[in-house]
Amino acid sequence: MTENMANKEVTRRSFLASGAKVLSGGLVIVTGVTQLLPGGKGAALGAAAGQKWADQWEEHHWGFVVDTRKCIGCGRCVRACKEENHVPLDDHVYRTWVERYMVDTNDRVWVDSPDGGLHGFPADREDVPKPAKSFFTPKLCNQCEKPPCVRVCPVAATYRTGDGVTLVDQERCIGCRYCIQACPYGARFLHPELKVADKCTWCYHRITKGMLPACVQVCPVGARVFGDLEQPDSPVRAILESERVNVLKPAMGTEPRVYYLGLDKVVG
Repeated sequence: MTENMANKEVTRRSFLASGAKVLSGGLVIVTGVTQLLPGGKGAALGAAAGQKWADQWEEHHWGFVVDTRKCIGCGRCVRACKEENHVPLDDHVYRTWVERYMVDTNDRVWVDSPDGGLHGFPADREDVPKPAKSFFTPKLCNQCEKPPCVRVCPVAATYRTGDGVTLVDQERCIGCRYCIQACPYGARFLHPELKVADKCTWCYHRITKGMLPACVQVCPVGARVFGDLEQPDSPVRAILESERVNVLKPAMGTEPRVYYLGLDKVVG
């Protein structure tokens, strides 16, 4: 269903072990990475031998769009994410999940997310009156410009890459859960097997190879869109320039980089 890199989650150390080289100041050299993302036009990233990956960082500004008007709650994104990133299928932890919102004529709201939406949703619920409207809203790490999870980590296991993606160094993490508590979006969890903090990385091991995140690749209706805002023909850039988008919890001041189309006011 998805293309996995070396059949394992890529931490900072394993990413470097795969062929990268660390320079002074944490700079990274990567060679032979091909751009396959929409808008890339086949341009090479770090194709020249010895080219610094860090020199490429400022050339990228990743963005993620979720179109709630299109999501059908099929759960394919949730399964693809778990399989790609080795999140146990049987544990109730998710890097991405889907919520269903049901609103009646009196503006009462019911929200459910059985198994994170992994197996889809039941057509009806006996405890909920026939709603005036019902819709699905995918959730994931918002990859904030001002991530509170980075600030609270006591061992610097949570960090931002030079191109702005927040990751977790699993070998450094002590499982204290501070970052889990600090995330206003509920996007972090303690991995049940590794006992370290885990979350969505926008499939960083894939996007640095020019591939799409797994959840974007498998969505059958195009409800998830990913791209590089620095590319003139990026699909995300086109959406942000032409349509009205919203973010979750804007009052938190985290400056999320997951943008929503058709976001209803009842979504928290």
